[in-house]
Amino acid sequence: MIFRKACMGLALASIVVLAAPAHAIKILPGKKKQPDDTGYTKPTPAQNQLIDRAIAREAEVIKVLKERAPLTEVYIQTMKPDPELLQVPESDQHFLGRVEFSKVIGDRTYETSKTSSGGKLGFFKNSLSFITGLGKALNLEFNEAGFMQMLLIDSKDFDRQHYNFYFVRNDFLGSVATTVFDVQPAKGSYGRFFGRIWIERRGGNIVRFNGSFNGSQATHSEYYHFDSWRTNVQPDIWLPNSFYVEESNPKVPGNIVKFKAVGHIWGYALKVPEKEVENTSVEVQGATDVSNEAQDVSPLGAQREWVQQAEDNVIDRLTKAGLLAAPSEFDKTLAALANNILAYNQIPLSRPIRVRTLLTEPLESLAVGNTVLLSKSLIDTTAVITADGAQQAGNLNAILAFEVAHVILGHRLDTKYAFSDRLLFPDTSAFTHIPMHHTDKDNEEAAKKTVELLNAKELQDAPTYFGLYLQQLSARVTALPDLNKAMIGDSLIKNDKDKVPTFWLSALQAKGQKLDMKDLKQMAAMPLSSFLKFDPWTDQVITLHAAQEPILNPRDKMPFEVTPIYLRLSYYTPPAAPAAAPAAGAAAPAAGAAAPAAGTAAPVQQQATPAPVDGNAGNAPQTAPAPANGAPATGTSTPPQNQ
Repeated sequence: MIFRKACMGLALASIVVLAAPAHAIKILPGKKKQPDDTGYTKPTPAQNQLIDRAIAREAEVIKVLKERAPLTEVYIQTMKPDPELLQVPESDQHFLGRVEFSKVIGDRTYETSKTSSGGKLGFFKNSLSFITGLGKALNLEFNEAGFMQMLLIDSKDFDRQHYNFYFVRNDFLGSVATTVFDVQPAKGSYGRFFGRIWIERRGGNIVRFNGSFNGSQATHSEYYHFDSWRTNVQPDIWLPNSFYVEESNPKVPGNIVKFKAVGHIWGYALKVPEKEVENTSVEVQGATDVSNEAQDVSPLGAQREWVQQAEDNVIDRLTKAGLLAAPSEFDKTLAALANNILAYNQIPLSRPIRVRTLLTEPLESLAVGNTVLLSKSLIDTTAVITADGAQQAGNLNAILAFEVAHVILGHRLDTKYAFSDRLLFPDTSAFTHIPMHHTDKDNEEAAKKTVELLNAKELQDAPTYFGLYLQQLSARVTALPDLNKAMIGDSLIKNDKDKVPTFWLSALQAKGQKLDMKDLKQMAAMPLSSFLKFDPWTDQVITLHAAQEPILNPRDKMPFEVTPIYLRLSYYTPPAAPAAAPAAGAAAPAAGAAAPAAGTAAPVQQQATPAPVDGNAGNAPQTAPAPANGAPATGTSTPPQNQ
């Protein structure tokens, strides 16, 4: 019986062999049959031409980067499991430095050093210390690929000899048409890029790439996954802008992320020399000399001019160092809100409040003379959206009121900076040479004044919103010390050593609703990068125009958290030519079309009430005039039952 079964099996095997085509029969004694289908689609001739253009363009990107020394900022959050929110931040690290790419792109290796200095200021010493410190934080125990690979696919060998390319699909990133390819290192190449690239079809530039490094299983823990994006900063020049890093934690069940990190690069044009203007002859046709008609300056006026000179010197220096965003339309929006606070309280100033944006990650604010500085992340996390989909300004009103209070109370910057030689130092040491934060006594006085300013009828909702924001921050502050550590200005938390940090504006904390993460209608604080983006070449901030996403569960809130990057890419557009000056005798702009100067506000003793800025008078609620177009609407009297 056994013999019959064996014969039948042999007969069936013979039939299968005879039925198979001749070219499919391969007899390899002692070896397994190798599959001949890789599952990848080979590029067409046209797609191969696009790949060749991308390889050539990548070499041009490296060439441009070697001529630049932009600012690079990386913020890392280590995560831990949470029974209700899946995961929450456990700790954080912040790195900020200027990287001279001419010193880090090449044959030199940058292995992490156990003796590399820690702390955010330590990375200003040179490019090497920045990279080694960052590598240590991200556990990048390998060569130069660690940091540079987040910005460049391969700074030395990105070519067909070292990589294989396979077509995936055609795709759009914003308004940019791209072709997507999978990229694999050639056989035997370890530590090289392994992932996916997006090539824009107009010029053949790589605009996005994500993946990891090719390594053996034994060294897999040394490699991380990243998603890197570029921006078209000049005609046919796409430079690194932002990247996102994420690694899961295989030791913890439930798809918990081990850490998340986000990196930003800006200030590419900082090394471009300014045009020489010393020998330029300026002659104004038809001008009349009226110098004899100018008013004399009083002693108090002279003192204020001296303070203004120090203020202008510092603001100009911070801008040139790349720490302060270039002036933008959004600054005018914030200035309108700040000057509204003065108008609502009928407080006159000799000159209006200006507002500028710090491009750095930590939550901080500062008043330098009559200029208020707010960090980008402070604006992002306070830009809470109300239930009707509008941006509420209650949080911004509270923060601005705190710094406006410093201005009113005369808490000025050290006037030694009125001497220009005080600011002649390298950009890399800016933070160690300009300690601009206010004293504890000044902050306490400003906090009390802030409560008074927010008692104005039009601002009474601000304590409600900002109190809830502070409650949310209080729940995360111990886990995020670097996010709350001011670099040049005032932190939201007091500079004390209490086990439970307290806030300068803690008087507002109790005025907010009770924090409830399970309440999907309550949004206390936003994730990072929620409201502003920036141009890495001009250093101007731009408001996002993102669709409102519904909150489906408490995990969707992610307050103060790092989130993945997804940029709406577009091609470079040259700046528009300045508008021609209006002809003499032209009609004046309509009332409310522009923010009035704060100096025009009527004194308290006058009956006339200064008119706040109103750029959307037709749509604004009667209780709180709205700022200029594009601004978050000023807070209404409704409580923060928002999404």
